[in-house]
Amino acid sequence: MGSMEVRRLLLDEMDAAARVHRMTFDQRLPWLSGLHTPAEDRAFFREHVFSHCEVWGAFQGELLGFIAFRSGWLDQLYVLPAHQGSGIGSTLLGIATQRHPRLQLWTFQRNEGARAFYERHGFVAVRFTDGSENDEKEPDVLYAWRR
Repeated sequence: MGSMEVRRLLLDEMDAAARVHRMTFDQRLPWLSGLHTPAEDRAFFREHVFSHCEVWGAFQGELLGFIAFRSGWLDQLYVLPAHQGSGIGSTLLGIATQRHPRLQLWTFQRNEGARAFYERHGFVAVRFTDGSENDEKEPDVLYAWRR
C-alpha cells in the first residue's frame, strides 16, 4: 500500500463517506442490507453525522475509510472491506482516542469482526440489548473505553 493521507473530511466529501458506509455495511452485514436508500444515507450524513461529529477519513486516491465521533461517543467507523486489516481502522480510532478520554459506541452483536476489533483496542462490552430500540431491530451491544 502506498502512502495514506488522513485528514478531517470536508462537507463536500459527505457523499463519499455515505458510500463507504453503505458499501461496507451491506458487505459485512448482508442480512441488514437495503434498509435505507442512498438518498436516505446522504440525508443522515448531512443532518446528523456531519452536523454533530468530527469526521476524519483515510485516503489513498479515494476515501478508504472514515470515523465520526463527538464528545464521549464514537458514532461511525467504516473501512472498505478490501482494505480492512491494513491498519486504517486502528489509525482512525487513534484520532478519536487521542481527543477524548472516554468513548462509547454501539455495534451489532452479530458483527463479530467489529466486536473483535474494538475489544483488541480496549473497549469493553457493558450492555446487551434485544434490538427493539434501534432502527434495524437487530440485537446490539454497547461498548465503553477509557484512557
